[in-house]
Amino acid sequence: MILNFFKYQGTGNDFVIIDNRDQHFDSSNIKLVNFLCDRRFGVGADGLMLLENDKTTAFKMRYFNSDGREATMCGNGGRCIAAFAVQQKVVTDPSNFIFTAVDGLHEAAYKEGIVSLKMTNIKNITTGNDYYFLDTGSPHHVTFVKNIETTDVYSQGKEIRLSKAYEPEGTNVNFVEIISNKEISVRTFERGVEDETYSCGTGVVASAISTSLKNGSGTDFHINIKGGKLNVSFEPIKGTQVNNIWLKGPATFVFKGTIDVNI
Repeated sequence: MILNFFKYQGTGNDFVIIDNRDQHFDSSNIKLVNFLCDRRFGVGADGLMLLENDKTTAFKMRYFNSDGREATMCGNGGRCIAAFAVQQKVVTDPSNFIFTAVDGLHEAAYKEGIVSLKMTNIKNITTGNDYYFLDTGSPHHVTFVKNIETTDVYSQGKEIRLSKAYEPEGTNVNFVEIISNKEISVRTFERGVEDETYSCGTGVVASAISTSLKNGSGTDFHINIKGGKLNVSFEPIKGTQVNNIWLKGPATFVFKGTIDVNI
């Protein structure tokens, strides 16, 4: 079987995207998705996305982790599939459109390679002794460190991700260093990928909100990640409620191609 695919990346978080409006792709084939994401034998990506038809919005986004399983929301993936939809002319007005994802509706805007994506509102935030836990479309454990460059993200992240506190599904883990009241650096261990990624959209959103809670202020953050820079803004936090959350940054087309698969 010959598959047509597109490769996109958002600050180093890379994705295989397939236009599945005709439903030709077998999304139940976990081995196929895993193969396409494999960096040695397939195309190589942190995850795979399907763009599908939706009755009420511009399109539907379906996201799969590189382990082959359909997953929760991916912020950078949402920005990349928004850029893909604009460039494939699925979207009529790039300056404002709405699409459907696993966690609900998302508003987006595209201009000159930059995508602004509205995330779902947050209703609950758990505060621990040395961490915050919140769901920004995907679950995130956020902890603060003093020197993020020397932090063992893989070992520490894996330990928290697999801890009993988050069984059975596990969690993503973010390590945050505060640079100033408006700037933070973030590194993320992603479940499903089971390693550190260059960027995580839902993770930087969780990190910015956690920083605001820790500092007692701040609604607009510049965020440094291994793959570049992102911006997160939101309304002032009221208790554990956070509204009008926006994730903004570049979403870049890398290449397109075909691959012959028999899985």
